[in-house]
Amino acid sequence: MNNTIQIKNNLISRIKNSKDLNFLKALQTIFDSLEEYQLNDTQKKSIKKSRDEIKAGNYIENSTAVSEIKEWLKKK
Repeated sequence: MNNTIQIKNNLISRIKNSKDLNFLKALQTIFDSLEEYQLNDTQKKSIKKSRDEIKAGNYIENSTAVSEIKEWLKKK
C-alpha cells in the first residue's frame, strides 16, 4: 500500500476512535490554519519576486535595517 494512503487511513482511524475533545480541537485548528494560508496569484508572484531579489543580493540584514531605522528615528 502507498505510504500516503497508509498514513491517511491511520489518521482517519485515530480520529474516528478518539474521544479526546482537546485532541480533536487541535486537529481542527491545524486544518483551519491550512485553509487560511491559500495564496492567490498576486501573492505568489510577490513572494517569487522577493526570493529572486534575495538571490540577487538585493537585501540588507535585519540588524542593519533596525540600526538604520533607529538612526532615522533619532533625527526626527
